[in-house]
Amino acid sequence: MLVQARTVHQSPTPEELRDYTERMPTCRITEFGSVNVQARVTSRSAGSTYVVAERSSGKTMTREEFERIAAMQDEYLRGRDALVIDGYIGNDPEFRTRARLSIETANANIAGMQQKLYFPREDDAEPEVHVVYTPNLSAPGYPDDRVIAVDLENGLTRVLGTDYFGESKKGGLRMWNTKVYDLGGLALHAGMKVIPTARGERVFMIIGLSGTGKTTTTFTTQNDSLPVQDDFVALMPGGKAHGTENGCFAKTFSLDPSFEPNIYRAVVKPTTYLENVFQDASGKVNFFEQSYTQNGRAVFGMDDLERYRDAREVGPVDALLILNRNQDIIPAVAKLNDEQAAAYFMLGETTGTSAGGAAEAGKFLRVPGTNPFFPMPHGLQGNRILELLATHPIETYLLNTGRVGGPDGDERSKKVRIPDTSACVEGIAEGSISWTEDDDFGYLVADNLPGIDDADLLRPRLLYERQGRMAEYVEVVDRLKRERVARLEEFPELTPEIVKAAG
Repeated sequence: MLVQARTVHQSPTPEELRDYTERMPTCRITEFGSVNVQARVTSRSAGSTYVVAERSSGKTMTREEFERIAAMQDEYLRGRDALVIDGYIGNDPEFRTRARLSIETANANIAGMQQKLYFPREDDAEPEVHVVYTPNLSAPGYPDDRVIAVDLENGLTRVLGTDYFGESKKGGLRMWNTKVYDLGGLALHAGMKVIPTARGERVFMIIGLSGTGKTTTTFTTQNDSLPVQDDFVALMPGGKAHGTENGCFAKTFSLDPSFEPNIYRAVVKPTTYLENVFQDASGKVNFFEQSYTQNGRAVFGMDDLERYRDAREVGPVDALLILNRNQDIIPAVAKLNDEQAAAYFMLGETTGTSAGGAAEAGKFLRVPGTNPFFPMPHGLQGNRILELLATHPIETYLLNTGRVGGPDGDERSKKVRIPDTSACVEGIAEGSISWTEDDDFGYLVADNLPGIDDADLLRPRLLYERQGRMAEYVEVVDRLKRERVARLEEFPELTPEIVKAAG
């Protein structure tokens, strides 16, 4: 389907998209020579997302309502200029998905960003997934006058009323989730990296909600490791993994070249697209300023990283890391059995950040699979991950990228720093961690971990004992077990052994 617009510019060059973007009133040029667009909407509109289905992981709409929205959007586009961007999600010829974005020319930055993430496609075949995007057309009657209407059956998503780039990126990937599931795999909101060791290369998948440190953990270097993908991958039977994107959509708030040099070097290149990144009156970028939003973003190509691996070149997955950003009794790292892995995967525990919108920032969340873009009933995710773990030996770990002992500002608490998480990843890759069973949760915790001398981070119970806070510790243990089982019981499709593993 090619949209019917006043003019349609199909497959514009990167130079043309950059020129269109510079004409936008909300675009500024940075000191790096890149473009920075300030959007009206600063995060994804989860509350405005509806799937055409009887049962879904989120809100649903009827076929008739979808067709009404489609007709309204098509009528609007007839009087507007449009850009059409074609590409692939994924680059494996046997697995890739033909994708298309059609969007108002007035929001060319979104087209430019999406073009960087698609793998190039030169054929003129019809897309398997198509996002039609009208940021300047409101949807009265829907939350915030925005709607993301998802037709999984026909691979079509209609986006109205928001100018946040994430709706384009996630629009295609949400539909791709269904394709992967139907092929026997599972789409994971995860990064992927390859770590060289004396035992050979180790392939890691890093699962986490936005803001938990997924991209940071993927790009932090251990043993000269190389990133493969930063946001979405497919895990298939036998541990086979497929990438999705030819670039990265990275958060920029508090971006520090001392801790994240690879990402920083890519972000400050002139070809990068920035969105909602703070610039002062003189035009200078400040990655630490949060007066507008903490959810500033950058889109850059994988080539801008200079060092990375193609997903087609890596072997089966060896380790799965489930990140959460907690603040009490979760250790820096814990080793899980398969049932525990499926349970913690389904719990998706973390403290929310601005990436999920103001309603999530600072709140404790449980998002199944850490994947808010899985459009089918969530219980299917948990069962499928357990099935996949049975097809190939994958070690699974829970990593806390937040704090132990209390929230930020509590002087009794301790932060799990980026170097601490990196030491955990290196220890897992090298097999250099000694483990002991945790009496409270049944997973394994580290007795000794090279690079971390603070036992409180590895066994938070020690911190609570030393501080005379054991009554508080016991209360948190009991509460978490009750809440976790209750949460998993909300998913009727979930097998009993997964629910039991959370108690």
